[in-house]
Amino acid sequence: MPKRTKSITQTETFSVRPIEVYEALIDAKKHSEFTGSRATSNPRVGGRFTAWDGYISGKHLKLAPGKKIVQEWQTSEWPEGYPPSIVEITLKELDAETRLRLVHSKVPADQVESYRQGWIDFYWEPLKRYFQRRAH
Repeated sequence: MPKRTKSITQTETFSVRPIEVYEALIDAKKHSEFTGSRATSNPRVGGRFTAWDGYISGKHLKLAPGKKIVQEWQTSEWPEGYPPSIVEITLKELDAETRLRLVHSKVPADQVESYRQGWIDFYWEPLKRYFQRRAH
């Protein structure tokens, strides 16, 4: 029986340059600073990463600094038998801001709402606060 999956698509705007958003997401030290939880990252294609004290883990599939991040992604609550999901983040500079577009595909259908809200609560809002603190 095929595994039921869905996708999450979100767009956010940050008042910093794309490379700053990229580095905050990929650099383990910066990632840990904005989330408040331990992260690890080998920032190269094929490199492994963890976030939220190991709750999230995966592998970098494509890295284009300041432009794109593609990762295999799963959590410690991932249902048995499901392959990792795919997170694709595209960064685009608009005036003095960055538009981030997230497409999170192959998410187990019964977990999609939890992760949809999780991106907002645990990534986009803390990241905006992180950049605001750094600006002052």
